[in-house]
Amino acid sequence: MPLAFVLALACLPLLPACGTTGYILRAGYEEARILWRRKPIEELLAGDLDPETRKKLELTLAVRTFAKEQLALTVKGSYSSVSRVDADQIVHLVTAAPRDRLVPYTWWFPIVGRVPYRSYFDQAAAHALADELNGAGYDTWVRPAIAFSTLGWFDDPLLSNLLRYDEVQLTDVILHELLHNTIYLPSQTMFNESFATFVGGRGAIAFFAAAGDTAHRERAEAAWADELTFSDFLGGFLDELTEAYANGLPLDRRAAFFRTAQDEFARRPWRTTHYRDFATVALNNAILLHYKIYSHRLALFEAANAHNDGDLGRTIAWVRDAVGDAPDPFAKLESALGSRRVAVGSRQ
Repeated sequence: MPLAFVLALACLPLLPACGTTGYILRAGYEEARILWRRKPIEELLAGDLDPETRKKLELTLAVRTFAKEQLALTVKGSYSSVSRVDADQIVHLVTAAPRDRLVPYTWWFPIVGRVPYRSYFDQAAAHALADELNGAGYDTWVRPAIAFSTLGWFDDPLLSNLLRYDEVQLTDVILHELLHNTIYLPSQTMFNESFATFVGGRGAIAFFAAAGDTAHRERAEAAWADELTFSDFLGGFLDELTEAYANGLPLDRRAAFFRTAQDEFARRPWRTTHYRDFATVALNNAILLHYKIYSHRLALFEAANAHNDGDLGRTIAWVRDAVGDAPDPFAKLESALGSRRVAVGSRQ
């Protein structure tokens, strides 16, 4: 997820390298507003709440405890509070890529290194950057983010917009973000996000299984099955598209290439509606690379989990130790797995 405030703080002494003063100050101001509005969840639970909100807040505290005690994630004060988010505090991400290559446009920031997006609280500013990049010959995409992380620098609150998500989605998001608190490799956004996707998905299954909640466990299993299916589908499609670009795919034939992939997507055995928009969105390279960031080679993490007998907490620690600070953590993880076969998503 975007790291808006971390980037803002990191850039304050280095404004020429990180962008305009206005961009930095706006990010810092909006994050400060979010932190200022934090209300302890325990305090809120002692008052009058509607049943749905109470259920979600109790779930948040239970997931925190599970993450700390069963997965050994770095929790500290994160998600012990909730903060109201106004409409103008939604983060908008800009991603970009050349129209003839699957290579992300990146921005460099201290501490986190290169990242394949730029985040804005001002939607108009996000679209202005996208327009500028479009004019320079890039595919672009502007989308809202549902959550963001300060990598444990601050006690991140539960944002009020997340209360509209169902129990499985909420659990997944919290565990995803807490993984960022625990492990973050500079300049390795794809690995960081795909690993967090794995921990969120598998963690939700483990959480509801431990709670004896069969109905939500089964929904979490269906959601994770679709994540693996999508990762496999996308890996194959991007391999084909990369080869097509290398062979000189004309830009006027891209749309037909994309439609063929969407037809294949529609034939896959989906169990949820999580990825339904992929079938109809007007694809471009920026959109495809965004999906890849969160879904790359998820079966590698599944293989690591099997290697650790399905113990997710042990798997997280094992993956962290296995990849270290390798320049290609996916390759290092595959090497660490050795002869264990990775049946799905083994593409580079």
